[in-house]
Amino acid sequence: MTAEMVAPAWMHTQISAEQYDSWSEEQCAGIEIVDGMVVVSPSASKRYNRPARILANALDAAAGPDWNADTDFDVRLQDVPLTNRRPDVIVYRAETIDLTPTRPEHVLLVVEVVSPGSETTDRIVKVDQYAKAGIPFYWRVEQAATGVPLVYTYVLDPATEAYRDGEMFTGSIKTAAPFFVAVDLGAV
Repeated sequence: MTAEMVAPAWMHTQISAEQYDSWSEEQCAGIEIVDGMVVVSPSASKRYNRPARILANALDAAAGPDWNADTDFDVRLQDVPLTNRRPDVIVYRAETIDLTPTRPEHVLLVVEVVSPGSETTDRIVKVDQYAKAGIPFYWRVEQAATGVPLVYTYVLDPATEAYRDGEMFTGSIKTAAPFFVAVDLGAV
């Protein structure tokens, strides 16, 4: 069996921003582009989609009219080589809702819900990429063995282009949203 039988040719060549921008939403769904190469992400289970949706709704309700929170949303981290990430939750400036692509300067917070198979990417790789892109806040949501969600928050140190530890929340992920809005949105 050849590679072409498993995946189409466009998955084996470097993709430019112009090529990606010409694709349909259906072609872009479920993929990320890292250093110009397509990375297919398996669909997360309901167990991992649910916390993202709950958190996005809580952040959206708490953020007011200046900020939106959404799921399944591309963020263009760099054009060359193309790097597009699709965080589980994104908080972005409301006035940029129609701008495409969404750029890091439009984004306040990205959230990744760690699922089996995404541990290294969500804990190490994406953290570094989001920090280097200048996104002020990063949250990682994990489920403890007991099923209780843990929300790890990180704040960007622009001088080092790295995140430093912030608060950690245990229990309802909804409790993290008002705290974030009260403390962090007030600083922006």
